[in-house]
Amino acid sequence: MNTPTTETIYEQLGISKEVWAFGQKTEEKLKERFEEFDRNAEYNQLKVIHAMQENRVSEGCFNYVSGYGYNDQGRDTLEDVYASVFHTEAALVRPQITCGTHALALALAANLRPGDTLLSPVGKPYDTLEEVIGIRPSNGSLAEYGISYKQVELLEDGYFDYPAIEKALEDKTIKLATIQRSKGYQTRPSYSVEKIGELIAFIKERRPDIICMVDNCYGEFVERIEPSDVGADMIVGSLIKNPGGGLAPIGGYVAGRADLIENCAYRLTSPGLGKEVGATLGVTQSFYQGFFLAPTVVCGALKGATFAANIYEALGYPVIPNGSESRHDIIQAVTLGSAEGVIAFCKGIQAAAPVDSYVSPEPWAMPGYDSDVIMAAGAFVQGSSIELSADGPVKPPYAVYFQGGLTWYHAKLGILKSLQSVIDAGVLSIERVRELL
Repeated sequence: MNTPTTETIYEQLGISKEVWAFGQKTEEKLKERFEEFDRNAEYNQLKVIHAMQENRVSEGCFNYVSGYGYNDQGRDTLEDVYASVFHTEAALVRPQITCGTHALALALAANLRPGDTLLSPVGKPYDTLEEVIGIRPSNGSLAEYGISYKQVELLEDGYFDYPAIEKALEDKTIKLATIQRSKGYQTRPSYSVEKIGELIAFIKERRPDIICMVDNCYGEFVERIEPSDVGADMIVGSLIKNPGGGLAPIGGYVAGRADLIENCAYRLTSPGLGKEVGATLGVTQSFYQGFFLAPTVVCGALKGATFAANIYEALGYPVIPNGSESRHDIIQAVTLGSAEGVIAFCKGIQAAAPVDSYVSPEPWAMPGYDSDVIMAAGAFVQGSSIELSADGPVKPPYAVYFQGGLTWYHAKLGILKSLQSVIDAGVLSIERVRELL
């Protein structure tokens, strides 16, 4: 029996010789960047192991707990582990938190009261938060409960307008500032932890009473420090993104100041009950193991995102961040300039999936968005964006947002498959690839 070569298997998966060769050439140039990602992953892996040992994680933490969930050792210990890793006073890590938007809505509603004002000093929030806040009217929004909202637009370079923020802080009703680390469906930069720390310090110097909350989605374990290390009072995220490591089947977290987390627990369950209830129903081991694997999984996703940036930048497409910039989240934006390009890219990602590879994604009116959105995710966990996935609103400037990949090799296949799909759809000529070989 003749064992097929790696190139032959790529061909069997629908990758042409030219696209494969272009990928190999690109990967060769990224060895030093990839080694840097490996070093950060090692650091963060050790940080997680230390936290698990420090908090005496045991086999008993994986026991099935039902009903009220009183005295759930695994749940309570896991929250201590998260608090240790993120260097916070407390954490709430629950399967009852259904997604990142839910976690953010929980943190906001728990810590804002009628008459308070929410400030976004980083411009427009992520699309699904518009209905949470009430920018777009929705039942149960913060606006319906008498909570106002202000935002300060970003400068042209995508960074903070400090004079305008200082002016906005004169409003004494502002109680909480929300800072979105990742770019969302925007073509602005994602912010480094250092830059977020500078913004928090600026706000706290003028208004130490303001709660600073960071939407940490897609950012966990990308750097060696987290926003909670630079002054954030709360950080919020989803377990089907970075910290779940691809194993968490559901869940979200809020970590931060003890009083703020207590408020979140009362909002999630009931006043008077708080963190004491909430059965984990057998998912605890997946939460622990996913968190343990998360630094390595995030490392693979970062390699994939950097690979994508270099592939598409060389072909002349605008990418954010570019191929040589430092990374602050796992998302790679590629502006393809047409609906056909966005759709072809996503179809390529779907075709590279281990699950539902034969399905062809189509744009549709997803809840919480103001335009049709196309999403590609042949994932083991529905909607998991730490797994190989891509999505984007089908509207100008026609940018697609790629993220995830439980392994670097799967992320690599996904990017090559996306490029092959863009070529096969007639959006890009194969001659352009040949010119770069």
